[in-house]
Amino acid sequence: FNLLRFPLSQLPFRDTLKKPLQKVAFLTGMLLGNDQNVRTWFAIYIRSSQKRKSDALNLVRVELLQQLQKNVQKSLNPGNGEDYTVQGVVLMRLYCALRGIAGLKFNDDEVNMLTQLVTSRPQPTQSGLRFVSLALCMLIACPSLVSTTALENKSVEWLQWLIKEDKFFGRKSDTSASLGEMLLLLAIHFHSNQITAISELVCSTLAMKIPIRPNSTNRIKQVFTQDLFTEQVVASHAVRVPVTPNLNANISGYLSVHCIHQLLKSRAFLKHKVPIKLWIYKQICNSVRPVHPVMPALIEVYVNSLIVPNPLGKVNVDHMHKPFSETEILHIFKSSKATTIDNKNFFGATQTISIGATSAELEEIMGIEVKCNLTAQLLILYYLVLYEETRLSNTHNQSTTGRKIKEYTNNFLAELPMKYLLQKAEQYQNDYAGLFHPLLRLIISNYPHLSMVDDWMEEHYVSNPVSPNLMVNKQIERALVIKALEKISTKPAIAIRVFKALLKLPAEDLAQYTDLIVENMSKVFQKNIPRIIQELYKDIWLRLNSVLPTSFWKMSLNSVMNVETGATRCTYVNEDLLDPLQVLRCGKHVFYSPYTLMILLRILQGSLAASKAFLNIQMQSKQILDKNGQLQSDSDRDELKTALIASQESAAVHILLEVLADMNKNAKDTVATFSLRETQGIICSFIHQAFISEPSLAKLVHFQTYPREVIPMMVMGVPSMHICIDFLHEFLSMPEMDKQIFTIDLASHLVLKYAIPKSLSVSKFCINTVQSSLSLLSTHAKCKFLSNILPALIRFAEAFPILVDDCINILMLTGKSLHSQGTLGINSTQMQLTSNTKQKCFKDTQQYISMIEEAFETLITKIVNKVELY
Repeated sequence: FNLLRFPLSQLPFRDTLKKPLQKVAFLTGMLLGNDQNVRTWFAIYIRSSQKRKSDALNLVRVELLQQLQKNVQKSLNPGNGEDYTVQGVVLMRLYCALRGIAGLKFNDDEVNMLTQLVTSRPQPTQSGLRFVSLALCMLIACPSLVSTTALENKSVEWLQWLIKEDKFFGRKSDTSASLGEMLLLLAIHFHSNQITAISELVCSTLAMKIPIRPNSTNRIKQVFTQDLFTEQVVASHAVRVPVTPNLNANISGYLSVHCIHQLLKSRAFLKHKVPIKLWIYKQICNSVRPVHPVMPALIEVYVNSLIVPNPLGKVNVDHMHKPFSETEILHIFKSSKATTIDNKNFFGATQTISIGATSAELEEIMGIEVKCNLTAQLLILYYLVLYEETRLSNTHNQSTTGRKIKEYTNNFLAELPMKYLLQKAEQYQNDYAGLFHPLLRLIISNYPHLSMVDDWMEEHYVSNPVSPNLMVNKQIERALVIKALEKISTKPAIAIRVFKALLKLPAEDLAQYTDLIVENMSKVFQKNIPRIIQELYKDIWLRLNSVLPTSFWKMSLNSVMNVETGATRCTYVNEDLLDPLQVLRCGKHVFYSPYTLMILLRILQGSLAASKAFLNIQMQSKQILDKNGQLQSDSDRDELKTALIASQESAAVHILLEVLADMNKNAKDTVATFSLRETQGIICSFIHQAFISEPSLAKLVHFQTYPREVIPMMVMGVPSMHICIDFLHEFLSMPEMDKQIFTIDLASHLVLKYAIPKSLSVSKFCINTVQSSLSLLSTHAKCKFLSNILPALIRFAEAFPILVDDCINILMLTGKSLHSQGTLGINSTQMQLTSNTKQKCFKDTQQYISMIEEAFETLITKIVNKVELY
């Protein structure tokens, strides 16, 4: 526009823009355009012209008023078929901009015409809904429209029409947002005096940034809160507002979920005893991805209202919301392929679980359609884990008030595919951005066995690189899988092809073959089965483990063990018995097979984490209160819990170490040696992870000792064994000879691998301990002690040649002592020491003297004569 070059006082409105619609478009572009500088100077021009009563501005206002009158006339004659709403929206936005941006004060004629236009009643079309929404916002943005009693009454009358008019209050204009939801949200914000939120809503609807001052909204606030929407009316109306179908993050505007969220937050439903559970449940079922950002917040507020009904102590409520029943939760999960709930017996299961649910309620629940299974399941899972955490953290309040809060059992939670849903949420993080991270935090904190590091790092959990188009209509028949498993020993080629095809299936589709896969586990891991089949089977098991709930572990253990014993023992996933050591109650053949051992250790790792979480939950749920009802700390219970966890973990490690010792004893041929080496790698990797996660476990395991022949395997196969160097001196101070021998042997292997300055001091301390013990022990004990520590002395000298002199000194002194006693025994075999003692001789000392000589020879040839030392 060349008009920008003219002085402000000489801006020629009359000559440049001939038609009224051109003036409307021009003014709208100047005030609502993208150029901030143009908007600023034009607003200044309007203000200065208003002060000087400029003729140009007055003429423009007259022509705009004429346009208003024409629109009002069209609104008074709806039978003409002319749609006035589009031009009416343009005029309302222009007047709002003139008022809010340019500071124009409306005269009486403009106020009357604007009030007539704003309070008109258009048809229920999309343009009509847009018109009414802007009109509602204009009433708030322009307080002069309700400045008199007559104008206020007219606005109240129009708002009451909006409330009663189902075409607008409901959603019948083919739009995603509803005017009723906007009215409710405004009423909620007025009740809670959130003027900032009202300003944001009005500005976003008008698509302009205008100031809304709190004192200017007093009259319209009084209309909303006292004449139209009392708090009880708001609560009762909100429940009747239909849920948003296919709710997702792409739907803009203010929706019914915003209203319910605000009312739950203000505890209006509790105060006025309005049930809200069914509405929230329907909205969860009608949610699709990408998930709407308000849905996680809605669930959080709902859970808080269930468990913490009166957080501030200001509102006395005797009405309580009801949590979701197992029936309602299972209805959302009934179509999931990754759950152990069978669709065939689903209705029977729900009737069994939902005690007290009437047939009418059950029928209503079954009639609710789940639009997006994954989104609904993730939302209901978030509700479950958040509910359990909130319930446990508020156990003290429940005890003092005497309220009984619903508790979801471990058996029920164990059937839900938490791992699968968490994996899917990670896969579609962009769609579940506001849900994945809080859900991950809750599951890691309360269900660590479902989020183990190995599961996250496992390559099997990565999305299948096979194109999904290649798998269309290529589901594998169950009969083919059964045939492959039956002839696995005679025709392994069939099993190889079938297992490779199964691995190409998505994990949730693979779950339908779970029963066949698990039932034949013992058959697959027989010795005569090719290793490639066992490797493929292990991969299939890991894929299933990534999606199926913890009950899959019980099925696998029952298959590995004998049927008659496994059915009664493997119940650790149930809440009545949670003993992870039952995982290791199986025959030797299970440990000797590397693939079954890997599966077993994966289950053991998860069950140990589950047991630890279970004990923590028990401590939280069964707290001790004093006479005054205050929470009382009990250090004894904490110590017992810590001791129980440590005993379970150390017992598991000792069982695995005994397996290594047994295999080492029986490793007489090449095949057995290779099998031992493979098993050693698997077990040592498990123990290494256990020591890293809990360093105190390493101290406990070595304090209790284990077979000494396993020490070299542990030192070489467990990288974290170096932490034992820090506490070896504590073990050497113990009086038991066996523990001293174990510690010296362990120290010699450690210092040989980790030849660091700290190891030198430990070696010197061990040698000093050996010298002291040999000087104090009897001859018989001395011989036993010496025969066990001679190889360790050689390793000390090999690690640190500076200790050769000390080692040789020990050998010389001990050898002289034994030689003297041996000589005495040979020459005086018939000598009677006392009348009551038996005859003694020292003929066995020659054997120990030979051992000392061999050790001395080894020191000279292996260390002293070593050329590299000089």
